[in-house]
Amino acid sequence: MAVASIKGGLILDNKAGAIVAGADFGSDSVRVIIVEGATGRTVSEASCAYPRWAKRMYCNDEISQFRQHPLDYIEAFTAAFQSALQDAGEHAGQRLLSIGIDTTGSTPCPVDEAGIPLALRPEFADNSNAMFHLWKDHTAIAEAEEINTIFSTADTVDYTQYQGIYSSEWFWAKILHTIRKDQQVKQAAFTWMEHCDWFASLLAGGTDPLAMYRSSCAAGHKALWHSAFGGLPSEECLRQLDPYLVLIKERYGAGPQHADAAIGTISKEWAAQLGVNEQVILSGSSFDAHAGAVGAGIRPRTLVKVAGTSTVDMMIEQPERLAGKDMKHICGLAEHSIIPGYVGIEAGQAAFGDIFAWYKSLLMWPVEQMLQQTDLLSEDQKRRLREQCSEQLLYNLEAAAKEIPLTAVNPPVALDWFNGRRYPVLNEAVKGTIAGLHLGSTAPAIYQSLLMSAIFGAKRIFDSFIEHGLQIDRIVVIGGIAKKSPYIMQMMSDVLGRPIMISKQDQVCAKGAAIYAAVAGGLFTSIEEAQQMYCEPYEADYEPDPEKQQDYAKKYRQYWRLAQSIEEFHSV
Repeated sequence: MAVASIKGGLILDNKAGAIVAGADFGSDSVRVIIVEGATGRTVSEASCAYPRWAKRMYCNDEISQFRQHPLDYIEAFTAAFQSALQDAGEHAGQRLLSIGIDTTGSTPCPVDEAGIPLALRPEFADNSNAMFHLWKDHTAIAEAEEINTIFSTADTVDYTQYQGIYSSEWFWAKILHTIRKDQQVKQAAFTWMEHCDWFASLLAGGTDPLAMYRSSCAAGHKALWHSAFGGLPSEECLRQLDPYLVLIKERYGAGPQHADAAIGTISKEWAAQLGVNEQVILSGSSFDAHAGAVGAGIRPRTLVKVAGTSTVDMMIEQPERLAGKDMKHICGLAEHSIIPGYVGIEAGQAAFGDIFAWYKSLLMWPVEQMLQQTDLLSEDQKRRLREQCSEQLLYNLEAAAKEIPLTAVNPPVALDWFNGRRYPVLNEAVKGTIAGLHLGSTAPAIYQSLLMSAIFGAKRIFDSFIEHGLQIDRIVVIGGIAKKSPYIMQMMSDVLGRPIMISKQDQVCAKGAAIYAAVAGGLFTSIEEAQQMYCEPYEADYEPDPEKQQDYAKKYRQYWRLAQSIEEFHSV
């Protein structure tokens, strides 16, 4: 592989031959894309589901416990990467320049002094506390409440001022909960690592926790790292919760680095396992939504919204434009978390697509019961009928909901807090609600109310941004719902009063990870420069309909009154 020394230019003499890889670790599977280094054109892609997770191992829905075994990540990544590489053309392994990754987060795991997840040791192989605590694990609600009290009042610094109310989904809460529950894990865990940090370091063959890479995204948004604090929360603050947390701070290493940093080259073992050359450069990492924002072409005054099972709303802004603003209740702010040099702004809803999936499951229950009990159909007929009902149910509900006029009399009103509320003003105790039901309420009418509740939750976040001086000129939506449901996207445009642009890319998060890799590999001097080549151009896919805005405004006021009532109910 010939290398040139042109500063700020392509490092490969044959730039057309260079390829880079982006890996996106989602909640259920890992996706890998291989792209042309110079253009960002995807040449191959592959995915692989996590085998243990698919069997729901180590999870307990009743207590919101969601854990993932490190072998799931290793095995699925290896299979997906090898498959994508095989389809990437002749000598792809030798032409590969760099790899970038993103993962879910906050998804931390206890590791030993060598940086090995405890679940990879025989004595902890089936201990769920020794595994990665998936982002949506809510077992640490009590600890999060305690952390909020200590972090906001322990000393002269309010450590919640940049992220708002601390969530049970985040780094410190999950650690505190687990070490209180499992003394064996506490004694064996030298420290804890986020999935995105650990896997990037694993590929580089350097998992020493004291020297391991730490991403600015995970550090800022979940561990509360900030230059105003001189790093993580103080030792005095952490000691009040548990002296063990002071050790976590002491063992955090030199501090976070950017996602596009070159953190090393691939280890010989991983090069052989994946079938690539030993000079492959590894970039830093980030969370999946943030990589998605990069892959979607985020820039100032652009709101990128990931609409999936939950939502993540992201913007970037110059630090000086945020100076002095109190935004702790409406979003999380972290330095260099999306694009280096900017403050990354993050908000979101704890449930979006999950709400519709819940309703589908509710309506499928009697179907499942009848299919199990009937002897009028063969097993193959039952299977095909079950699949047909499952595939068509939400589609048919949406088609019927579209026909219900916005002026319908006495419609149901729903609240989107089925998994608590993230922003604005995090509250994990509130619940989803459907009000105004009567004997004339139909399944499509209830479904329409659920759709509106999800969009109105998005409006609360959008309005809070505008009220605090953020300028939003355009909205780019990524995720499966954006492509599958024109009805939901048109409703979003009407309610928010902005054009909606839909990303056409299938693997936009992996594309963001590939951008990290391209910059780390020296193909571009910055993420912004790489975005100009790698990201698609946008035109508005949906324009707001002014004739519907007054009707939606009336319905939003009903949603808002219901929200106030439910908030008061859960505070009693």
